[in-house]
This record gives sequence, C-alpha cells and structure tokens, in this order.
Amino acid sequence: MSSELSAVPSRLPTDRLGLLTKIARMYHEQGLRQPEIAERLNISQSRVSRFLKEAVNLGVVRTIVVPPPGVHPDLEDRVRDRFGLSDVVVADQLGDDDSAILRALGGAGAAYLETSLTGQDRVGISSWSSTLLATVDSMVPRPARAADSVVQVIGGVGNPTVQVQATHLTDRLARITGATPRFVAAPGVVATAELRAALLQDEYIGQVAAEWSTLTVLLVGIGSLQPSPLLKDSGNVVSQSEMELLRTSGAVGDVCLRFFDAHGALVESSLNDRVLGISVDDLRRVPRKVGIAGGARKHEAIRAAATGGWIDVLITDVATAEYLITA
Repeated sequence: MSSELSAVPSRLPTDRLGLLTKIARMYHEQGLRQPEIAERLNISQSRVSRFLKEAVNLGVVRTIVVPPPGVHPDLEDRVRDRFGLSDVVVADQLGDDDSAILRALGGAGAAYLETSLTGQDRVGISSWSSTLLATVDSMVPRPARAADSVVQVIGGVGNPTVQVQATHLTDRLARITGATPRFVAAPGVVATAELRAALLQDEYIGQVAAEWSTLTVLLVGIGSLQPSPLLKDSGNVVSQSEMELLRTSGAVGDVCLRFFDAHGALVESSLNDRVLGISVDDLRRVPRKVGIAGGARKHEAIRAAATGGWIDVLITDVATAEYLITA
C-alpha cells in the first residue's frame, strides 16, 4: 500500500471512518452478510457495499493469502517468471525417491488437466512417458466432455510388445475426456527418412499427421540422455551409438525425440529425419505445451526445455523447481 493511500484515512471525518471500520469488521471478521449489516445499522445495502469497497481502497481492509502446507505459489511464480512460462505447478511429494516423485507428478498433472481443458481442445499426447502414464492413470472421468480429440503425436517407441502402452495412453485419455482418439499405427522411429516419408503417404497415418498442426494443447514428458527405466524396458529405440553422437553434439534432453542442447536449441542429427512424429515447427506452434517431468536425472533437460521454448507450462517437483531458480 502506498504512503499516499495510507495517509488518506487520517484526512477523512472520524465519524465516517468509524462507520466504515465497523462495517468492515462486521463483514470480514464477524461473517455477517451485507443485508444483515444494512438491517442492523439501518442503512441501505448499496451503502454497505460502497463502504466495503472504500475500506479496501483506503487500506483499512487488506487481503492476505496464506498458502496451506504442500502448496508452493511463491516457488511457482519464481520459476514462471525466470523462464517466461505461462504457468508452473509445483507438486509436493511424500519422499524423494522416483516412485514418490512420479505419484506426485501424476496427481498434479491430472488436477491441472481436469481443471484446464476447455471441452473444445484438440489435445496432442506423446506416446512414451512414465509421467504422462501416471497423469492419465490419476485422472477420473467427468460428466461433461473435456476435449474434442486426443491425438497421438509420435509413433510407438520400443519393441512391439511394449508399444501397446502408447495406444493405452491415447485411448485412456480420450475415454476420460470424452474425446475422439487418433492413433499413429506405426513405430516412432524408422530405419530411413525415405521409409518415414512413405509411411506418411498412408491414408490413415497421413490424416493423423495432418491434425498435428491444429492442436491447441500438447502433453509431453521431457527426456534426458540417461534413459528412464521405462524406456530401457521398451528396448530403448535410440541406439547407444546414436545416443553418444547426440551427447557429443551437445544434446542434454528431448521432447518427442527432438533433442536439444543446454540452451534449448535443436540438435541436428539424422535421427530427426527418421522420427515419425510431430515436426519441430508444428510442435512449437501449439499454443499450450504442457511438460510434466521431475527428478534429479532430468534437471538439466527440464531447464533446457524451459529455456528453449519447448514448453509453456511446467508441472514438476519441489527439488526440481528449486534447482531451476538457482542453476
């Protein structure tokens, strides 16, 4: 409150200040409704309303928000402002192990989506992420339609027996939101750029790919060069030799298998031409890109993704958020 506003009450008539303060206390401290106050003081309800607004303007009433335990608005604001993100959600977890972080991120991601999807959103979803799986599995169906469509934005990653997770992820999110699912019935990485081009000529795959440029929301995990246990179990589609080449080129992480360096700049490699998934340009054009990721293994990758504009919204854990504002 400025010194000018703080000085205003002393220049007002004492009787007016007294009535204003009495009304403010009755409303804010004693919990009386405006009609009750008007009846008790024998004044009009409109006058009560005007006095309450004046009490706020003069600084007689000051609103203070006290965050409950487990909520971190200051930390969220600092991360948001440092990286120019549109929103940040910091999940509070019980324990520091990977499973505790994953449960916390899944719950926070589910709560964010359940409250922020509009019903008209066209949602893209990456096919392979433990945090996305935890998020979708934490969501509960709502009576009203929460999205128009759910579109898989990259083919299945890993061996065929594990690729069913990609279909499960897209299908479950579509069921929960009442949306129409769109699947990519193909591997996420193919042997050659020519094979990728040929697959995109397939009528069905081509129709799904055409929807990537119309998405309004994109849900992604953020990968590090150290593969997650889930990716290891899948057969780790990026070979060790390719991973080493990416590492020597400066890569620190990826979104939808588009690898970037510590500054968030795309790392050029032959892999980019073999990924059967959303292009970098289409990805960057999505209005709301939601990254759900956490844990010490991904700190550098998350920082780079936020720096490079690969995400607009970040859902992460407390330790990662603290790292982001100090790194």
